[in-house]
Amino acid sequence: MKHILMIGTGGTIASGRSTEGLMPELSTDQLLAFVPAVSSLCSIDSIQLFSLDSTDICPAHWLLLARQIRAQYDRYDGFVIAHGTDTMAYTAAALSYLIRGARKPIVLTGAQKPISFDSTDSKVNLTDAFRCACSDTLHGVLIVFNGKVILGTRARKTRTKSYEAFSSINYPYLAVLQDDCLLQYIENAFLPEPLFSDRLDDRVALLKLIPGVRTDLVKYMLQENDALILESFGVGGIPSYQGTQFLDVLNEGLDQGKTVVLTTQVANEGSNVGVYQVGRRLRACPQILEAFDMTTEAVVGKLMWILGQTADPAQIRALFYTPVANDILNYK
Repeated sequence: MKHILMIGTGGTIASGRSTEGLMPELSTDQLLAFVPAVSSLCSIDSIQLFSLDSTDICPAHWLLLARQIRAQYDRYDGFVIAHGTDTMAYTAAALSYLIRGARKPIVLTGAQKPISFDSTDSKVNLTDAFRCACSDTLHGVLIVFNGKVILGTRARKTRTKSYEAFSSINYPYLAVLQDDCLLQYIENAFLPEPLFSDRLDDRVALLKLIPGVRTDLVKYMLQENDALILESFGVGGIPSYQGTQFLDVLNEGLDQGKTVVLTTQVANEGSNVGVYQVGRRLRACPQILEAFDMTTEAVVGKLMWILGQTADPAQIRALFYTPVANDILNYK
């Protein structure tokens, strides 16, 4: 029988009602009491690492999770992390870089409604997560939610209320769960031993462009951070209307050693700055990185991981375009 470690972090799945609204209150042991059938799948140990609404989870918590898994990696066959849904995709992406190439499943799950509610998706999601954590053919960081298995670098929360909260962006589902059976389509690659990292640079900012966005906002965000991700429109471009000096400001930031990445606000199909004139001008500035088919969540986690290792622009570029857990496929 497989031996699985469950790690509690809070989230809706562990929440109860209070006068101030839903807030996490249940421990991992209390969660497990709602799904006694999982004891027939595996033996389980549990720890409560922290108890937070996932809105309050920061890069420091990602490091805590990675260090906990590193410390316990040899003792267990798989890991289940109970996590809030709002930032679960960010955590899954970050862990994909902090723990690269793991053979053992590291499964994040949660719920849209607390486990104590009469109508809830918690019990199914938690049971499915343990089923996946026991698998010999699922590897690395995954999100298991509403019967879908999503690669950690490809997940995004796309619905705020319905049970089908997460989608796999620009990549197929690895597997689905139906009638207590795991139906797997893709076996993702793994290394003989995982590569763990223990440093992140959280001075990474994200600016979603809107019509009329001011250049001084870009300048300020570059001054205050080591990297800036620009979520542009469509396949990608930067404004050129009168009074803007976007490219000049970006070049100033690059000259100061900042990292700039351009991505798209559109969830599916990725960027291609070479299509329109507003984007093609960026090709004259090859230091600006392009996210192509990566998710924004993956770009955030990858930049924090890369900048935690190096400040050399050439190394940053090489690492950014080196695929990790199939985070980027169409990058040429």
